[in-house]
Amino acid sequence: MDLFDKLKILTDSAKYDVACTSSGVDKTAQKGGIGSASACGICHSFAADGRCISLLKVLMTNYCVFDCKYCVNRRSNDVPRAAFTPRELAELTINFYRRNYIEGLFLSSGVIKTPDYTCERMIETLRILREDYRFSGYIHAKVIPGTDSALVSRLGMLADRLSVNLELPSLESLKLLAPDKSKTSILAPMGYLKNRIEENRSEIIQYKNAPTFAPAGQSTQIIIGATPETDYHILNLTESLYKKYKLKRVFYSAYIPVAEDSLLPSPDTSPPLFREHRLYQADWLIRFYGFSAGEILDQSHQTLNPYVDPKCNWALNHLELFPIEVNKAGYDELLRVPGIGVTGARRIMTARRASSLDFDGLKKTGIVLKRAKYFITCRGKIAEGVKITQDEILRALMSERELGMLSPKWEQLSVFDRENLIEEEMKKCLMAGIPDQTACAARIETAGFPI
Repeated sequence: MDLFDKLKILTDSAKYDVACTSSGVDKTAQKGGIGSASACGICHSFAADGRCISLLKVLMTNYCVFDCKYCVNRRSNDVPRAAFTPRELAELTINFYRRNYIEGLFLSSGVIKTPDYTCERMIETLRILREDYRFSGYIHAKVIPGTDSALVSRLGMLADRLSVNLELPSLESLKLLAPDKSKTSILAPMGYLKNRIEENRSEIIQYKNAPTFAPAGQSTQIIIGATPETDYHILNLTESLYKKYKLKRVFYSAYIPVAEDSLLPSPDTSPPLFREHRLYQADWLIRFYGFSAGEILDQSHQTLNPYVDPKCNWALNHLELFPIEVNKAGYDELLRVPGIGVTGARRIMTARRASSLDFDGLKKTGIVLKRAKYFITCRGKIAEGVKITQDEILRALMSERELGMLSPKWEQLSVFDRENLIEEEMKKCLMAGIPDQTACAARIETAGFPI
């Protein structure tokens, strides 16, 4: 099998791994090296400064000794198989980089022979990139559950970010759909990574030239919709993962039927992408807004509201706490107001030191006054024409998109899908300042919900 055929198979097999994330690390090449990593973002993601950045997302191999029911690469599934040698994949990556196709590498793999053997091949690939080619670009590597900690340590010295996929939200679902995996085999590497990252921070403080271990931290992925766990269960799991293992991100992947099994949803079932979107919004509240999972959902309400985002839903259920006075409220109180984000809250705190704010002044801080006006007062007054009742606010906050009136058709992108590639290229051209209104309109028409 030639290299192009391998690339086609193994990039297509990797498309279900979620990797759109900020890299979380700033790093430039040493003298004589090439490539760099930026904290702004990675992997076909649009950074805050408008840049479209990308990396090669590929599997080392899609051969796998595991038989996870939900996975397209499970051993009992009849699909074309391929495997890169470490040298082939390293040369492919560096050649793509030199042609300005990519800025980094996202490397995962099926399990060939054993987790340790698979990890050794991944380590050799990264070693060739880092040492032979002196590549300093961003690398995200997946840790195979059950891998020996010594190998995980070597992998972490070569990669910028590591992740161990939790995949399923409960032990019962794991036993049912992924019998070859265990809770221990997944959580043990997570615990090791957390401890090793903390140790490395201490080493760097003591020794200026100490090598860094996974400087962008660790993350994980949870499949949504393949099993019956509720949003309440998933958010509580997410919160505990952040607290116990200090994860940088928990990714949610809407289950896409790629394999038939009586234990899985019907192949005709649409992916729960809107549910995935709501979970990302709730996750953001936990990470940056000081919410706990128990505040967002509880035992009597275990599903996220499909009509309004989680922050608005919380505010509507706690109208007794509103309206708050913008000129007196603390930073944490401002963060809980729909329409006021982290940046907006900071700007308000800064602006009101000079003078008290009115609604015209609030507009200049960049908050979404269309939402916030139902929950705030300025100088003791509410916005003109505002009625603070739950029904009125709910109608005002709901949009056509949130009502499901603009439901786009979703599908996973393939590296070799010509139509989707053309769309991506159009957007890159627009972001580079090339005027093409027709292409822009076509792209917006097919766009989905932002994460």
